[in-house]
Amino acid sequence: MITGFAVTVAICATLVAVWSFVQSVRKKLPDNPLLIALGVVELLLVAQLVIGVVLLIGGGRPGSMATYLAYLIGCLVVLPLGTFWALAERTRSSTAILGIACLAIPVMVLRLNEVWAGASA
Repeated sequence: MITGFAVTVAICATLVAVWSFVQSVRKKLPDNPLLIALGVVELLLVAQLVIGVVLLIGGGRPGSMATYLAYLIGCLVVLPLGTFWALAERTRSSTAILGIACLAIPVMVLRLNEVWAGASA
């Protein structure tokens, strides 16, 4: 994995999480700018998927292929599921749900990099 890109994804997801929690404290529902920011984070996750697949095709091997693929694909699912749940509920807590979903991304990205580094350890 490309560490700098993974850090960028994690920082962006954390910033959107903070934004979501601030909106939740302010008793605001998810609005279009917040949803666009979630879309940007999701696009970064798609780029991370492409990078991960290219590294695999290029001969790189993670410590555990199954775990690596699970995190690589799982990262893509968290935000859409959180967004679906938040938009279905449409209350103040739905904005907090988006924040929690965004906080899961840096954790998963960190774990993804740990699994990838397991091949060289």
